[in-house]
Amino acid sequence: MKLRVLFAGTPEMAVPSLRSVAARHDVAGVLTNPDRETGRGRKTAPSPVKTAARELGIPVFQPEKLDAAFRGIVRGLEPDILAVVAYGRIFGPQFLACFPRGGINLHPSLLPRYRGPSPINAAILNGDGETGISVQRLALRMDAGDIILQETLPLSGTETARELTGVAADRGAVLFAEALDRIAAGTAASTPQDESKATYCGLLGKEQGRIDWGAGTAVIERMVRAFDPWPGAWTLFRGESLRIMSSTVYPEKAPENHAGPGKPGKVLGVDKRAGILVQTGDGILALRELQLQSKKAMDFASFINGVRDISGCVLGDIQ
Repeated sequence: MKLRVLFAGTPEMAVPSLRSVAARHDVAGVLTNPDRETGRGRKTAPSPVKTAARELGIPVFQPEKLDAAFRGIVRGLEPDILAVVAYGRIFGPQFLACFPRGGINLHPSLLPRYRGPSPINAAILNGDGETGISVQRLALRMDAGDIILQETLPLSGTETARELTGVAADRGAVLFAEALDRIAAGTAASTPQDESKATYCGLLGKEQGRIDWGAGTAVIERMVRAFDPWPGAWTLFRGESLRIMSSTVYPEKAPENHAGPGKPGKVLGVDKRAGILVQTGDGILALRELQLQSKKAMDFASFINGVRDISGCVLGDIQ
């Protein structure tokens, strides 16, 4: 038996799930956020989900509000169920009442851990050894619905949020379609979440990516990975924003010709194999790829070719 589905999603992460669901069920329509301005040219662009839906020949809906008028449109589609992957909005009881079989949501964490909008970033930032994917029934409280399916993803401690999002998107698409299959067959069991174990993560803003060089080396290294691609881990260098694209914990003492001990953020020198060496609160971080404001990203060797007197500078200082 096929379900008649209204799919709701916006970013690239939701595209594999849309394709997976469309291959096995009847997608009556796709709900995605309105086109937004993006990039330096501020050109209006469709969401990745909208682009994929058009390729699949599925009707697309982009309402500013999920009001009574739009609820009427949804009821006219006669959907059985709402399937949500990173849509970006909360659904109220009147909207959920449009779906006889309720709704399900794909969340990239081992719920009830990391309820909220940035679970992948939180898992990396906190140095977790594993994370996962959960398919839950939609509830009126954020990410609090009963769990239908869950899968654990081991973490190596080297992945970026960008990479982990791709993995979660691909594995989640398989899990998501399987959950719909079980619902269609009437075999979907669900388990309530343990509220005593619930933790939360919030929206990420640009300022959260600012590096505190007084923090531990491992903390900053995880921050670089957790905030790729957004909001990016950044600092100030001679009054300009400098994004740290990749880094590694430096396992050795500073080289003999370093610029001398100093406060956190001081550039101690360069290791030709490891990168630009920066003092942190408890050690040394090697910067491997950097991007100066309004410039292209480059490896550390190319960067120092253009900034030869970097040793002794203090990153983060307003100069």
